[in-house]
Amino acid sequence: MKMAGPWIVTFLCGFLGATLVQADLRPPAVLNLGPEVIKEHLTQALKNNHATAILHELPLLSAMRDRSGSIPMLDSLVQSFLRYIIWMKVTSANILQLAVQPSAYDQELVVRIPLDMVSGLNTPLVKTMVQFQMNTEIQALIRVEKSKSGPAHLNLSDCSSSSHTLRLSLLNKLSFMVNSLANKVMNILVPALPQMVKNHLCPVIQQAFNDMYNDFLRLATAPIPLSPGALDFGLLSPAIQDSNIVFNLKAKLLDSQARVTKWFNSSVASQMETTPRGAPFSLLVRQDLVNAIVDTLVPKEELVILLRFVIPEVARQLQADINEINAEAANKLGPTQMVKIATYSSPQIVLNEGGATAAQNIILEVFPTNTDVRPFFSLGIETNYEARFFTEGDRLMLNFNNISIDRIKLMISNIKLFNPESMKGTLTKILEYTLLPNENGKLRTGIPMSLVKALGYEKSVWSVTKGALKLTPDSS
Repeated sequence: MKMAGPWIVTFLCGFLGATLVQADLRPPAVLNLGPEVIKEHLTQALKNNHATAILHELPLLSAMRDRSGSIPMLDSLVQSFLRYIIWMKVTSANILQLAVQPSAYDQELVVRIPLDMVSGLNTPLVKTMVQFQMNTEIQALIRVEKSKSGPAHLNLSDCSSSSHTLRLSLLNKLSFMVNSLANKVMNILVPALPQMVKNHLCPVIQQAFNDMYNDFLRLATAPIPLSPGALDFGLLSPAIQDSNIVFNLKAKLLDSQARVTKWFNSSVASQMETTPRGAPFSLLVRQDLVNAIVDTLVPKEELVILLRFVIPEVARQLQADINEINAEAANKLGPTQMVKIATYSSPQIVLNEGGATAAQNIILEVFPTNTDVRPFFSLGIETNYEARFFTEGDRLMLNFNNISIDRIKLMISNIKLFNPESMKGTLTKILEYTLLPNENGKLRTGIPMSLVKALGYEKSVWSVTKGALKLTPDSS
């Protein structure tokens, strides 16, 4: 038997209708990566691409000889000295801490990569190795580039090393003549080294950036399993905001057969907040997407409760309430006294700065026994919960607490017309002991969020902003 006819459902929805924040033009989800994350992952990508090994292989000697041949006025003694160098290479190389900074131009980041190298040379003219300390800096730009054939993407360009950032010094002091020759050798290195670094290391930096960017894209668009179905992300557009890389994301919900049940898109990507208080990253999920996830996990359903077997003290309280309305009806309540609760909407989440709440529309019917097909009465109820988002391990958890009844309407009464406000306390207890545990039970497994550990962080925290749910690393 259906609990209520179509006209009752229509009237209920018109009477209740949970109030939600209007949809905005923000993307359904936004992954915001701060400079700390960019530096760490680009540094790792440079290691994976063996950047320091490339520095060890810089052709210092051939570059210096080529350079010296292009300077006819170069001291003949120095040219002779270069011919006697039998071995010269980088003996140690380190990539120091990267810096990621906003550019003077919109949608552009400056990446600075400092290099610390030591080179050595051997010549029959000197018994010991002559060593040079070399410090320089590579600068590259990250820009948003539009494409005619596809979506915009981030690109690294203008990779270069300037002689203005180059510093060379002689590590060991030898004879006056050798020191003088070594200084002249360093003078040749000053214009030669930046070009060598550009030719040999910049392609590696470009590949490392591409690897990092693709890794970020995979993390941003990785599907999130739900039960049932999944949440699937796609890239709307990348952006650069301050020192951050931003991925504006679209989303779709899939059922257990991988069929799309709902799309979330936005052609307008408004400026979302940067990672808060210098947090390494943040993930923001728009309110309507949060509600769609909850709708998947907590679908509409009908509950049947034999009240005296489940919560006998509340059954007695309900009988007392009905006795005040109609004593004859109260006497008909048997041991199998039954309550049916039909949820005509999933809990609808409202996200505000002060926290999250959930509203839900239900119809509640009271039957004297489980064999009766005609209820004593039917009530349309709008409930309100406290919604608490938190992290447990690597999972997003949601729990409902403190249920209350905001509005209540008598839909049908077969005992006598009455004001349902008189039994509001009893009805609240029925919902607290039945509906709330049922919905929290569906949410108890949580939603896996692999993003946090993939970005290198162990703990995370969820917080609520107006119209969005926000994930950041836990700094405590």
